[in-house]
Amino acid sequence: MAIRMAVKSPRHPILVRHAEERARDVQNRIADFVTRFAGSMPFVYIHAVFFAVWITSGIESFPYGLLTMIVSLEAIFLSTFVMISQNRADEKRQALADHEWDIVQLEKKQNEDLLDLSQQLLFLTKEVHTMTSRVQELVQGPGEAGPKSGG
Repeated sequence: MAIRMAVKSPRHPILVRHAEERARDVQNRIADFVTRFAGSMPFVYIHAVFFAVWITSGIESFPYGLLTMIVSLEAIFLSTFVMISQNRADEKRQALADHEWDIVQLEKKQNEDLLDLSQQLLFLTKEVHTMTSRVQELVQGPGEAGPKSGG
């Protein structure tokens, strides 16, 4: 019986890189597998069957001291894996946040460059307007009046 747990592969390039980096370490792969398995329904089914068999088989009598100790130890380990999983999620969020920050900084630089270009265009437009006015004055001559306005 193979236990399969559907885990979506990340699509974001930063998360893909993060997953590849995590996969290089055997401890991370083990922790990820245990975390995925412990958060699955097969885990629940196995435990339900295990507890039912333990209690009905008479391996030990009530109050089930050994079973209680086993469950307590398992809870300790599972809570550790939950924290590992939370740390992994935090690392993913941090990787995305860092990437988004890089994008924001790039966009800020692009916006500053566009503003500089706009200022240069505005300056050049004013210069062209000034030169055009000056050329019109020179073409019309000093004694000629400008265009008449209706009135």
